[in-house]
Amino acid sequence: MKLRRVYANFVLLPASKIYGLVTWMRNKLFDWNILKQHTFGVPVVVVGNLVAGGSGKTPHTEYLVDGLRHSYHLAVLSRGYKRSTKGFVMASAHSTPRDIGDEPYQMYHKFGGQVPVFVCEDRVRGINELLKVDSDVDLVILDDAFQHRYVKPTVSVLITEFAKPLYSDKLLPYGRLRESVRGLYRADVVVVSKCSDAIKPVDCRILKNNLNLYPPPSQYLFFSRYNYCTLKPLFPSEVTAIPHLEWLEPDDAVLILSGIGNPRPFVRQIKSYRAKVKINVYPDHHNYTRKDIDNIRRRYDSLRGKRRLIITTEKDAVRLSTNPYFPHELKAVTYYLPIEVDFLRFTEKETFVDTVRELLRQRKGL
Repeated sequence: MKLRRVYANFVLLPASKIYGLVTWMRNKLFDWNILKQHTFGVPVVVVGNLVAGGSGKTPHTEYLVDGLRHSYHLAVLSRGYKRSTKGFVMASAHSTPRDIGDEPYQMYHKFGGQVPVFVCEDRVRGINELLKVDSDVDLVILDDAFQHRYVKPTVSVLITEFAKPLYSDKLLPYGRLRESVRGLYRADVVVVSKCSDAIKPVDCRILKNNLNLYPPPSQYLFFSRYNYCTLKPLFPSEVTAIPHLEWLEPDDAVLILSGIGNPRPFVRQIKSYRAKVKINVYPDHHNYTRKDIDNIRRRYDSLRGKRRLIITTEKDAVRLSTNPYFPHELKAVTYYLPIEVDFLRFTEKETFVDTVRELLRQRKGL
């Protein structure tokens, strides 16, 4: 523990200060118009965060897409993190998570292929290319592009986690911040995500005061939480009956699989039921190897219980369902737990989607 503290203070902290200076200078170059921002013939909504993973960015992007897709012919552009391809790629029914990344794959299938999804590391090129592919697009939503300042957003949405507020974090690599906390002042809309079910109005007021945002119409603040849905089979054709978590008994056993940025809320949700639990945690966006799958099989075989299940996240389900090494004998017992974003109604009169829609309407001519 002492060695770890020394390493943090004498290696990570100085590196963090250097990183902070570099990101500060980069942002200033954009502020001074030395580095140029690009605008396009259609409005662009940027959804992102200031921390490295775990804030709930993609579920909120999906929520926004669902709320706006009937008002706009919109398209989603992501960088396609950890994909095996390069350059500009359009998602299709034949795409795999390795082709486009797990989150774009999840989003494409969540909306039944009705919302065009594209990936490209260079967001400027990506927007130009997707507008060539589909000239009817009248709104682009960028997933995870808050720091990609070469694109000038029409509306910028920042997601920050309730349990890990920005003002108590540090810059990488000492902490999780990708840039200074002052970056939140570039956001038009700030969403505090993953709020506790026990949150009270006074908690929201305290956090609002600590964030110290500009008042509307300069900035808008919302609070959201996750609602966990019912279990869904990872391989529907292998399952005849879907169990409910409420049915689990103390003599049942669950193996949790999680490869997301912050698995704690998911693990806590499963543990709130009565079954015995074992946990396999992997890095965010983890690509499951043959060795990982063999380990999962062994861990499942070691479970002792009347009923034995494997439960994973919606994001992991994308990678596991297409994994060629996943054993057939585990398909009938493997499920994922979907989540839904729910906004707390006592924090703002306007809804999150309505606020973004109104900002787009006001800035249409920009």
